[in-house]
Amino acid sequence: MNGREVMRSSFQALAANKMRTLLTMLGIIIGVAAVICTVAIGQGAAHAVSTEIQNMGENMIFIQAGSVNRGGVQMGAQATKTLTAEDGAAIKREIPLIKGISPMVGTHAQVVYDSNNWYTHVQGASADYFQIRHWGIARGSPFSRQDVERAANVCDIGQTVAKNLFGTDNPVDKIIRIGNLPFLVVGELQVKGLSPFGSDQDDVVLAPFTTVQNKLVGISWVHFMMASAITSAAINPAIRQMTALLRQRHKLRYDEPNDFIIRSPNELIQASEQSSRIMTMLLASVASVSLLVGGIGIMNIMLVSVTERRREIGVRRAVGATRRDVRWQFLSEAVVLSLMGGGIGVVGGIAGSAIVSGMLRWPTQVSALAVIVAVMFSAAVGIFFGYYPAQKAAQLDPIETLRYE
Repeated sequence: MNGREVMRSSFQALAANKMRTLLTMLGIIIGVAAVICTVAIGQGAAHAVSTEIQNMGENMIFIQAGSVNRGGVQMGAQATKTLTAEDGAAIKREIPLIKGISPMVGTHAQVVYDSNNWYTHVQGASADYFQIRHWGIARGSPFSRQDVERAANVCDIGQTVAKNLFGTDNPVDKIIRIGNLPFLVVGELQVKGLSPFGSDQDDVVLAPFTTVQNKLVGISWVHFMMASAITSAAINPAIRQMTALLRQRHKLRYDEPNDFIIRSPNELIQASEQSSRIMTMLLASVASVSLLVGGIGIMNIMLVSVTERRREIGVRRAVGATRRDVRWQFLSEAVVLSLMGGGIGVVGGIAGSAIVSGMLRWPTQVSALAVIVAVMFSAAVGIFFGYYPAQKAAQLDPIETLRYE
């Protein structure tokens, strides 16, 4: 028998018992669909978290004021006052791996326009901040380097602040009051949405850090700095160079700990991806149990089929079929059964992912690799669990099978 005849015969044998064939495929269908759906949910969640973290900025590095030990008591992060804007200027000047840096000074204040007011976060930054955070301007323009140098009373406001102070009106060129100081609104920021930690990034007023530092907070140091490396591969070398430079500038002895903290969101991305991979593998492993159950079902039905078709096997052997032909015949039926179930399962898994995404608003991402692996695994299940019944059919004695009633 050639391959075409074997496949035609396999489909005819399976079509003879449609309900039994469908019920046998059910385990494979559920298993493949569950694997594809769980992997899609896991990868969708990982991609969403990674996108949110990367939305914070490109190749970002945080430099934060560190702890200080006073009389044996550790004062915690941001207790030191040694991190200055001059440190940021030195980093940008002396470390080529850094393409932008912004000293940051923050406070909270009541912002007033006309009869409307809103309590919000006022963040002082440099002109590099917009490029570091990839934060565009919806209307107007960002404040300039000249505004930073002369500590101008200008600001860009987030969408949440704009909505609460101005409603649908254009806020550009309007005067608002932050605390007791008047500020000119030069721009309205584009929507940024929630941060990976759930805070509203649009509930902010951005102003030159020199203005916030000198006029609103009244300090000579900065709370932290945001820097952007030229590439993601340059982040770790840049951190090492910044550490050496800041230790030198802060005149720290070799045995003294750093009075600053340097971190990168890449650590969060890697941790999130690792967690998502583990969870996806766990869910896929649980779902793959259905494939094994389906394989056992295939073996069971094929054994029943061998028993029912003993006389057919005897006739085939009598007209010249070899043991290899019989083995290949029953093995092909098992593989066709599992592949048909796998194909239907793929459609079900993709549809299930779409339903989960639509009904639960949960991000899903169907992986082509997961689809291929699921189909290959279903074929492997058919071969593995179909071989024993096929071998048993091939070993039957032709004379005894012809006598079978």
